Amino acid sequence: LAMSIYGDLDISIIDSLPPGRKPTKTIHRYDNKRLSVFAFMKKQINKGRQVYVVYPLIKESEKLDYKDLMDGYKSITRSFPLPDYQISIVHGKMKPEDKSYEMERFKQGKTQIMVATTVIEVGLNIPNASVMIIESAERFGLSQLHQLRGRVGRGNEQSFCVLMSDSKISTNGLQRLQTMVNTNDGFEIAEADLRLRGPGNIMGTQQSGILKFKIADLIKDNELLKIARNEAKSLLINDP
Repeated sequence: LAMSIYGDLDISIIDSLPPGRKPTKTIHRYDNKRLSVFAFMKKQINKGRQVYVVYPLIKESEKLDYKDLMDGYKSITRSFPLPDYQISIVHGKMKPEDKSYEMERFKQGKTQIMVATTVIEVGLNIPNASVMIIESAERFGLSQLHQLRGRVGRGNEQSFCVLMSDSKISTNGLQRLQTMVNTNDGFEIAEADLRLRGPGNIMGTQQSGILKFKIADLIKDNELLKIARNEAKSLLINDP
């Protein structure tokens, strides 16, 4: 977003969903509401839908207190037992052929739940999957949450994204989750991200951090900054 404001880029704006698609409903739930989230998953599976459950980590970490995939997988298999439910599992340390096999099973509707890390963030198009549960959602950045939510809502049915988090959550983390609940608009999300993280260094490699102008504000003065840039451009063309 910062580069589009300052860089010499042309912008194409796509601000509507493809025909027939409904905006995904997003809700935030704390971990103590897990049983009601599981009940909601069962209801959706009974309607013939499929569910993604995404974790930030593969295994438990001593340093980070976040939900991990292996532990989550055990908990889900207990709540969604065979033979009534079939579960796929996908993460980055699996062999490519195993990953493809599990994804194919989910794609064909042979499994109802896919437990995964962010390897499913892009490139997976399964219109029948209508529920995205993101565990330790406060762990993810806004662009990642927006990408993950984009895995559902690809069919004609109403889709849902449930952001699960610990009750101990930073103000910044809570603001990110609130942004996701409030809007499906990628432009609004990018602006919120810019506000929360800062644009970093436009000329260098730093990708976040607050850019301190003496007068202007990157978000509030967006239109004014574009005018100023165009004026500077025409000045340089007229008098190099």
